[in-house]
Amino acid sequence: MNDIKKILVPTDFSEHSNRVLQSAVMIARKFEAAIEVVFVVESLDAYAGFAVPHLPLENLEKDLLERARRKMAEFVDENMAHDIPHASAVLNGNVPGEIVRHAKTTGCDMIMIGTQTCRGTEKALFGSVTERVIKTAHCPVLSMNPCM
Repeated sequence: MNDIKKILVPTDFSEHSNRVLQSAVMIARKFEAAIEVVFVVESLDAYAGFAVPHLPLENLEKDLLERARRKMAEFVDENMAHDIPHASAVLNGNVPGEIVRHAKTTGCDMIMIGTQTCRGTEKALFGSVTERVIKTAHCPVLSMNPCM
């Protein structure tokens, strides 16, 4: 296995994602690695044929991207250790595909992602997204249960 110098951490801005991020920070300190935090806005292209009153999908997608950028800035500011080199990105497209693509194009050596949500919470980022990332990633994927 190659040295770990950059860890990609997908987020859905939940407390569970923050737990994954904090574990990634701990690992980054051990390996003197940087962290890349990403959020993916699911592409609305599949819904282009649907009638959506009052708001074209293109405008909705732009609004979602802008809101996600603001949320990312808050999430990183509140949760990212300032002694760890880090960057963040808001992407648009197929969630697992964009996570894997971004990890590869930015030279990430590992992806750290949550495996599931806790009882009573929404499934957002975890579950089948994690499985697809594990199956298609070019680098090692460390998955963790953020509910423990």
